[in-house]
Amino acid sequence: MMFDFLLDPSPLAVTVIMFSSMLLMMVIGAPLAWALMVSGMLSAYLMFGTGGLELLLAAAYSTMDNFILISLPLFILMGLILERSGITDDLFDMMYKLMGFIPGGLGVGTVFICAIIAAMAGVSGAATVSLGLIALPAMLKRGYEKKIVMGTIMAGGALGFLIPPSLLMIVYAFLSRDSVGKLFVAGIVPGLLLASIYIAYILIRSWLNPQMGPAVPRDERVSMGDKFKALRHMLLPVLLVLTVLGCIIFGVTSPSEASAIGAGGALVVAAVRGRLNRNVLIDVLMSTTKLTGMLIWIAIAAVFFSRVYIGLGAGMLVSDFIHDSNISPKMVIAMMLLSFFVLGMFLDDFAIAFITVPIFVPIVSELGFDTIWFAILFVLSMQTAYLTPPFGYNLFYMRSVAPKHITIYDIYKAAIPFILLQTLGLIIVFFFPEIALWLPNKLFN
Repeated sequence: MMFDFLLDPSPLAVTVIMFSSMLLMMVIGAPLAWALMVSGMLSAYLMFGTGGLELLLAAAYSTMDNFILISLPLFILMGLILERSGITDDLFDMMYKLMGFIPGGLGVGTVFICAIIAAMAGVSGAATVSLGLIALPAMLKRGYEKKIVMGTIMAGGALGFLIPPSLLMIVYAFLSRDSVGKLFVAGIVPGLLLASIYIAYILIRSWLNPQMGPAVPRDERVSMGDKFKALRHMLLPVLLVLTVLGCIIFGVTSPSEASAIGAGGALVVAAVRGRLNRNVLIDVLMSTTKLTGMLIWIAIAAVFFSRVYIGLGAGMLVSDFIHDSNISPKMVIAMMLLSFFVLGMFLDDFAIAFITVPIFVPIVSELGFDTIWFAILFVLSMQTAYLTPPFGYNLFYMRSVAPKHITIYDIYKAAIPFILLQTLGLIIVFFFPEIALWLPNKLFN
């Protein structure tokens, strides 16, 4: 009887087999790529025999043959070069001089720095770790309340998902076949909206309780001339990011070609700043190779997993459930977002994208919604999940750089207000799609 269940190619049986085997492997400590690949191979073999394993070769070929993935290692290289060139130190020094005199000003400046680093690195962890090492001790030294400092750094770091060029958006575009340029542009206004919500919260809390974010003492403030001099640290990095995005948005180059411009420009910026040497170059090349290799293995395994799942008819389980029920289309989207939120507590963003996007995007399109809008909702959900206890990634990034007297419980409490703020941003974009769609419709139509 049990054997008959395993061989029954019903959507429910397939779902149980594939996801239970994947979760079991992850529980025993297997890497995500192996968990996806083994569970996919098991299901393909049970249903199709040895011929089903040929899907693995097809998945590997289609993944490696996709031109858009060329941009991944180059954007990673760009971000790592700029990070290793010590630009974070200079940016924080600049924000200290420009905004230190305002109550909560260093917190506001930290949000700005996170947005800039997000635009350079394209990932969440870079800004969280960098500012956790630099901004956290500096702000604590100046009397800032530890919860608002850590919450600001973790939430600001999560902007890396939304502010282009985002690596997650590139992966999403690869899976959904949407335009990378449209996704990048669509993330700009929601990213600015979310940053504005953070800034408003910090300023209001510091105004109501100046002890939470005290202004820099008068004797430490700098002249207007020094403030203008401090701005020079932004010129080259911002110019580079704007050049890369401009090339993509205005159709001058493809995303892959723009990523090459970004990587080459990052080398020039590091060289001009006198931070480019043999050790730095070896370090960033090795880190880029390791990270890219990991992503490619996950991509191959996840594409194989999703193809087996959809090929067995399991993708119809969700579709049939929607059609057979009286759930409204908006409620369907809300349920998808809830699944992202729950999965984000246990899996990383790339894994969730590879597993869910091939299944959900056709349904979203069938329901009549814009897939670009849904992409932004997905990214916002990932941002929120990265801050959510118990396993949100940014919580542990912060734990890795925080002083010993700060406990994981302190970090959890610091994240809660910003989880609510990110949820507010998600709700706003959910009910007002034009926030995400206005700019791409203006530029691409």
